[in-house]
Amino acid sequence: MDTLTLEEKQAQFDEFFMISHNLNANITPMNDNDVLPPVSELEQAMPYAFRIASEMASIEAQALRPLRSLGEHANELANYLNHQSRKIDLMMSFILQQQDEPDRRFTTLKFGGGGVVILSPREMVVGEHAEIKLFLTEEAAAIFCFGEVIACQHESDGYHIAFIFNRIREQDQELLVRASLHLQTQQLRKRAQEREENS
Repeated sequence: MDTLTLEEKQAQFDEFFMISHNLNANITPMNDNDVLPPVSELEQAMPYAFRIASEMASIEAQALRPLRSLGEHANELANYLNHQSRKIDLMMSFILQQQDEPDRRFTTLKFGGGGVVILSPREMVVGEHAEIKLFLTEEAAAIFCFGEVIACQHESDGYHIAFIFNRIREQDQELLVRASLHLQTQQLRKRAQEREENS
């Protein structure tokens, strides 16, 4: 990733599906003397709340998997565990929201597995690196990663700044892909419902 040209980074950014959706994002630009952590050390660089949130999600998925083989007798137990899991998700979401820093808050215009586009009142330089926190309220999740500015366009509402993720855990990237597809499904259902109501 670090050795790719700007055009290659843009192509990689465009490979992923992007959805127009507003999320809270914290963007902390890095200084020239700050060093991006190696991919293998990304977890150590993450705030603790982000690390345990991801671990809890993977434990939950592993715990529910064996129930599928028990057949219909396990449905009630699975429902109960899903409700318990939802309560934990909501509590974890609350804890993660405490990581949202208002003085570093921006709103996303689009996001996907490859990157994010934010709205900013000020310009950022292409090639600039930043620490990124994304808060996915609908998924009761948040993501910590690092990104690089690959485009900065001045529009009537401010600057549209595109970041490609250059340090992100695979499970977090998968979560963003799932979240974007989930939101797209919701948007399509809503449009279909509105069409039915108007016809």
